[in-house]
Amino acid sequence: MDLIFTLILFLTGFAVLIKGADFLVEGSSSLAKKFKISKLVMGLTVVAMGTSLPELFVNIFASINNAPELAIANVLGSNIANILLILGISSIIYPLTVTKGTVYKEIPFSLLAVLVLGILVNEAFLDGAGKAVLTRSDSIILICFFIIFLYYTFSIAKADDSLISEISIKEYGTLKSVLYIVIGIGGLGLGGKLIVDQAIWFAEKFNISQNIIGLTVVSLGTSLPELATSAVAAYRKNTDIAVGNVVGSNIFNVFFILGISGLISPIPFLQENNMDIFVLVTATLILFISMFTGKRSAVDRWEGVIFVIGYVLYICYLMVRL
Repeated sequence: MDLIFTLILFLTGFAVLIKGADFLVEGSSSLAKKFKISKLVMGLTVVAMGTSLPELFVNIFASINNAPELAIANVLGSNIANILLILGISSIIYPLTVTKGTVYKEIPFSLLAVLVLGILVNEAFLDGAGKAVLTRSDSIILICFFIIFLYYTFSIAKADDSLISEISIKEYGTLKSVLYIVIGIGGLGLGGKLIVDQAIWFAEKFNISQNIIGLTVVSLGTSLPELATSAVAAYRKNTDIAVGNVVGSNIFNVFFILGISGLISPIPFLQENNMDIFVLVTATLILFISMFTGKRSAVDRWEGVIFVIGYVLYICYLMVRL
């Protein structure tokens, strides 16, 4: 009975978390539009960060509840799922053609993100100091990289705002917009707490590490907004948005979300997570290589099938690692 109740709370947590992100983005975007903030700023801040809000709130509660393994595992697992599963499914729906900027700048930047993370968390191992930790100073470095990424994104968007102009934003009254924001923050907070609490319960009840739960169930659940956004974009043949959403989310997750999480509380790093970093580096490289195989600057359907198979194999590997 306890297991069924916990599962219900777990699923409820994901539903409330994702709906909370929707409310926050909708309310914030409406308020920004009311005060005549440009679509460029909204698209690159509120709307772009919207799909990463679930990961952020789960990590905040993981840090507060002394469940640090969930924080890094959630980000690594989400980023792997974003590339192999979400881009895989999206490209099967419709081949994903992207711009040269995505191929030569954004995908390499997402690779840089995971490499920087790998170097920071392995510093202790390289120095022979023993236990590895993502410290507050490491987190500041990640946030500095995030600021550089934002500057780059704003600069290219100013040169070509065609994608930003496609963003449709509803405008509500001020009171309703504020109410949406409050409900959104409340939903993110409640959903994040429910997920973290149930994940800890699962780990203790079945003697499964928080790390494995974070890499699988939690990360997959927090990636649902990216899946919905990219799949719909692929169906509507807005393929650059489908890829840009995933690549941008991966960069946000490492530089911003882990940066914020590490500032709240230093995050211990498990040596076994180096394999997950390796998988993420490999997945990002495969994404980059896929731009030059088959149709140029595109992820073809057959490549999408390979991506999904790769994700299934990764999950099987995690099950063995139990």
